[in-house]
Amino acid sequence: MAKLILSMDGLVLKEIPLSKERTTIGRKPHNDIQIDNLAVSGEHAVIVTILADSFLEDLGSTNGTFVNGKTVKKHFLQNNDVIELGKYKLKYISEALAGAAKAADFEKTMVLRPGAMRKPPETPAPAAAPAHVAAPATPAPAHTATMPAAAHATAAPAEAAAAVAATARSHADTQVGVTAASVAAAAASPAPAPAPAPIPVRHAILKLMSGANAGKELEITKPLTTLGKPGVQVAVITRRPQGFFITHVEGANKPSVNGRPIELQAHALNDHDLIELAGVKVEFFFKS
Repeated sequence: MAKLILSMDGLVLKEIPLSKERTTIGRKPHNDIQIDNLAVSGEHAVIVTILADSFLEDLGSTNGTFVNGKTVKKHFLQNNDVIELGKYKLKYISEALAGAAKAADFEKTMVLRPGAMRKPPETPAPAAAPAHVAAPATPAPAHTATMPAAAHATAAPAEAAAAVAATARSHADTQVGVTAASVAAAAASPAPAPAPAPIPVRHAILKLMSGANAGKELEITKPLTTLGKPGVQVAVITRRPQGFFITHVEGANKPSVNGRPIELQAHALNDHDLIELAGVKVEFFFKS
């Protein structure tokens, strides 16, 4: 959640979480952030927060609203922006924006010069296995001591040959079993899932359908676009990866989309939706 840190002359006074969609700033007691100072107007400014985005709007104050030393009327707040109202300062802190900036820095590709790259060490080739494995000496069984010398001389080579053959069969069976298991495991493992296709960025147009400027079109190029008349009825259109959304900001009556008033939460806009607010009709459609 975003928050504001109120300070004066370098002394931190308090922290204010931006838990509401609309946070008013001014000298009068009914404001969400009351600053009792003559340099601050009764209703000085407002901060509208929609999900992780916040924007500041000056409400026609006498002395103006400054962000990072520059006077603003409307400003999309970034992490660590400093709002100045007379001697008071409000520092905007957004963990979501700070995390997104860190993620963007992390995803940047590191460029390496060819001369600075080190070659990986060469791995020595494994030694070739011997073609023949000598069979271990098989001790003569105890009962062979009673056998005649001739019989013992004949039986020993036969038993040694049988032992070598058994060892070779066992070794071959083991090798075949491991190879078959490896092949079966490789066949059973699922293929890697394809990478998801990137979401295409769509461009939208607002076309005035009534009023003195009927027929004029405005392309939505900013993350936040404000519609309406301050003090009467104001709405904001936000551009997100999922699409475009309209949210009520100011006024007793909520904007309507296709003849139905929207709710307090952000309302998703579809192609050729008809928006009505402050007595003006606006068509929303995607640019072809």
